[in-house]
Amino acid sequence: MAANRLQIQGDDSVLLRVTHANLKTFSADIRFSLQSTVDSVKEKLWKKCGTSVNSMCLELYDDTNTKLSDLSDNSRPLGFYSPLNGYRVHIIDLDPSSVTSGGWLEDTSLVEKYSISEEAYEKRDGTFRKFKGRLASQNPSALGNKKPDNYMEDLCANIKVGDRCEVEPGEKRGVVKFVGQAESLAPGFWVGVQYDEPLGNHDGMVKGVRYFDCPPHHGAIVRPDKVKVGDYPEQDPFEVDEI
Repeated sequence: MAANRLQIQGDDSVLLRVTHANLKTFSADIRFSLQSTVDSVKEKLWKKCGTSVNSMCLELYDDTNTKLSDLSDNSRPLGFYSPLNGYRVHIIDLDPSSVTSGGWLEDTSLVEKYSISEEAYEKRDGTFRKFKGRLASQNPSALGNKKPDNYMEDLCANIKVGDRCEVEPGEKRGVVKFVGQAESLAPGFWVGVQYDEPLGNHDGMVKGVRYFDCPPHHGAIVRPDKVKVGDYPEQDPFEVDEI
């Protein structure tokens, strides 16, 4: 208890890995103040994963994946449970009707997709296909400036899957999930990123081809010149007093 009191008195924080029982692809490194109560930790996690505070049960695991304790007392500070950097907080959603249950936040196959027949598409005006045809007829050379297959390959030399990164424009942070050529996109090399926040356009699938897995609206595939890798921890816009 003496060590816990000393830890709580200082302006300390801890970087924890967060996982979720219902969201298999959800994993984030989040910094918490040791002086925050368990209740405020749950409030912060609710904004990240959608599980309500009242339905949230938290378990603490060490870096060997051994369960240490349940964070069962909402009034206690997080430092009471003596978490260290690299430990894991696992979220269990007790609400069977929660938005996190049933795979709806991860399995896009459960969402009804809009489709159109080839015949109906051909009858439409203002489609990209017709625009492309008009462009080719007006300027045949406009579509002939094709990039080489190794376009920007050299910029991928220091980018690897698992790297933390920042993407321009907008300084969006996330983790690298894919590096390579993308057959459904333009020639050259691309970098797939899972953003920390829902700032993306997809879940890792582009034009029917899956390049990686991530939660909906967290995925993006960009050119490597837009990506900087390094020490870019997850930012929390809701916590202004953390380190």
